[in-house]
Amino acid sequence: QVQLVESGGGLVQAGGSLRLSCAASGRTFSNYAMGWFRQAPGKEREFVARISSSGGTTIYADSVKGRVTISRDNAKHTVYLQMNSLKPEDTAVYYCAVRGSSGTYYDPSGYNYWGQGTQVTVSS
Repeated sequence: QVQLVESGGGLVQAGGSLRLSCAASGRTFSNYAMGWFRQAPGKEREFVARISSSGGTTIYADSVKGRVTISRDNAKHTVYLQMNSLKPEDTAVYYCAVRGSSGTYYDPSGYNYWGQGTQVTVSS
C-alpha cells in the first residue's frame, strides 16, 4: 500500500507560477516511476508529466511542454511539478500517481495508486 498527498495548489493569475508537491509513504519510493495527471470539470483525466524512478527521464504532454517541469527528491519521498506561464486552460484538479507495471504512461490505467488531488485555478 502507498499513500500520496498532494499540496501546493491554489488560485493564480494567468502568467503566474505554482509548484505542486506530492509526498509519498508506505513503499520504497525510489523504485517507482511517478506521474502527474489533471482533470478539469466535465473532462477526462489527462496526462501531464511522468518521471522515471531515478529522475533521469521525464516525459511531458504537448500541452504543457516548455512550461512545466517534473522532478523528484527520493530522499524526501516527494515528487514536484513546477508550473510556469500558467493559462486559464490549466485550471483543473492535479493528481500524482505511482506508475504501475502495465499499461501506458499516458493513460490513468497505467498507474495504481493516486493521491486525493489539489485544485489549481488560473484566472484570466
